[in-house]
Amino acid sequence: MAFEPPQRLVRALGETAPDGDDWLEKLPEAARRAVALRELTVERVQLPGGRSSLVVLVRTADGTPAVLKLAPGRARPEAERAALAHWGGRGAVQLLETPSSAEGVLLLERLHPDVSVRSLPEAKALLEAAGTLRRLWVEAPAGFPFETVAERTGRQAEAMLARARVDPDVAPLVDTALAAREELLAAPPEHLLLHGTFRQSKVLAGERMPWLAVGPDPVVGEGAFDLARLVRDRVEDLIAQPSGAATTRRRVKRLAESLEVDQDRLRGWTLFRAVESGVRAGRVGRPRDAELLLEFAGWL
Repeated sequence: MAFEPPQRLVRALGETAPDGDDWLEKLPEAARRAVALRELTVERVQLPGGRSSLVVLVRTADGTPAVLKLAPGRARPEAERAALAHWGGRGAVQLLETPSSAEGVLLLERLHPDVSVRSLPEAKALLEAAGTLRRLWVEAPAGFPFETVAERTGRQAEAMLARARVDPDVAPLVDTALAAREELLAAPPEHLLLHGTFRQSKVLAGERMPWLAVGPDPVVGEGAFDLARLVRDRVEDLIAQPSGAATTRRRVKRLAESLEVDQDRLRGWTLFRAVESGVRAGRVGRPRDAELLLEFAGWL
């Protein structure tokens, strides 16, 4: 089988490595080796697929449905493996082999890849997503191999400042977001293992449990940081509503209360993460996404 990378993946990797690398060139052969080594039967490449990995629907030698996932090093697949191993299937997709014989290759339990909580009405989707997220928030393992929120947002803050210097229009929001970050990091209330990139599309229907999280980019910090990404889910719908700002404030309050997170801290991290994403979207040539995210951030 030809393991052709989906165009969504090609575009996304082009944004994160504009100078290019050879991972995509080596991907078809790496996928063939991974399949042969595990004696897998390939069904199909998942389309449109993710933005950081190739996902292949397979069956193991005994016929068990599974997913083979291949990701470049900059997507931190070994951190994902460590997080999934620590969760042990509680709230998240389960590893079918650990450790792997090849770096950047994960064999995972098969969920229903085309059914996420985004298929539910908005209120129900937020409720189910929040319940899944709560199960993931556990103490990080000793000597954890994960970034902290301070480390990850520190890198992001540097990129935001660099962008603000060449785009004065975003400078006021960047200043506000960075000030919020400094205040939030002054006294972090928790050091939990977090999903890191949690949103409705990262929660898929399963057999063991109704909903399970996939695709973590794990980080250690407070729950409010993780929840902040969920606040802006379906941001295009929020922006289209005449009452979008009021709806956003109600969503912050409802999610904070449902997961027992401080509302002000959730608002602060939601602001920072929205500005960071908006600035990054502008930098890589997605002006419409940048406009939506920065308008959303202005409501906070």
